[in-house]
Amino acid sequence: MGWLGWTGIGVLVLALSLLGGLRYAMAANAVALLDHADALFRGNSQIKLVAATQYGPDPQQKLEMFVPAKPDKAGPAPHPPAPYPIVVFIHGGGWDSGDPHDYRFIARALVPQGYAVVLPGYRLYPKARFPGMLEDGAAALRWVHDHAAALGGDPARVVLMGHSAGAYNAAMLVLDKQWLAHEGLDANQLRGFIGLAGPYDFLPLDTDATRHSFGDATDLRTTQPIRFARADGPPMLLLAGAADKTVRPRNSVALAEAMTAAGRPMRAEILPGLSHTRIIMLMAKPFASNHVVLDKVLPFLASVTAPGMARPAPSAAVQQTVH
Repeated sequence: MGWLGWTGIGVLVLALSLLGGLRYAMAANAVALLDHADALFRGNSQIKLVAATQYGPDPQQKLEMFVPAKPDKAGPAPHPPAPYPIVVFIHGGGWDSGDPHDYRFIARALVPQGYAVVLPGYRLYPKARFPGMLEDGAAALRWVHDHAAALGGDPARVVLMGHSAGAYNAAMLVLDKQWLAHEGLDANQLRGFIGLAGPYDFLPLDTDATRHSFGDATDLRTTQPIRFARADGPPMLLLAGAADKTVRPRNSVALAEAMTAAGRPMRAEILPGLSHTRIIMLMAKPFASNHVVLDKVLPFLASVTAPGMARPAPSAAVQQTVH
């Protein structure tokens, strides 16, 4: 076999090793490796970091904001002019792990499509228990409200998005209006919510993660997003993987049913074959060659953030399909 043949085999082995390593890393919640691989495949030339700051005194109360990079003068603009609609993505990790800086692949996936992306952290267990993660999320959104416009974002067009525990945080901020009200904000002004594999109906507490973060709550019912389903809630894109053994897809179905019963008709979309980690891995290269998640996320974002469009009324809710 010639040199080129052996080189091709070597590249293939390296690629397969990388994919296997990424899957192992995701299983161990080492999202940083996934982000490094995404940076290697995608690069950072299409995104611009415009803020890396604290919204609170604790080191975990940090955030980054990205907007589209300026286009090459010789080429056409790849995105609409500022101000950009804002996606605030809240990371998962069982409320006791995770770093927002490891999720820059979300910015690399969405910013080139014409969105500003904010990646906030929040205090993790044992530093904080319920409702600390919600207080932090509300404080981060206060920062967005106060500062995003000066950095190219549009605070009037904000969508919350999260994976796993982060999807829980985002859902509670959207549905239980008290948390944003504490920061002088109105949850009804949010344009939408995207939940990836979120836990929305998890009583009784049956894992260490939920017992640690929610076990001290005076009334456990007040920790559950389904309790706060309301007819005037925002449009929701509820995605879960049919093969998810960590957060069962029934959580997304239960929230969709609760919203429908409250007067905001919607359904969850259960994606065949996807596990708890796979659903977020598909937002990053090299896995984004499978477009199943982005093919749901991008049209939803476009529909709820169109310039000059008011937030859809309950009767115009975006409906999803259960497979």
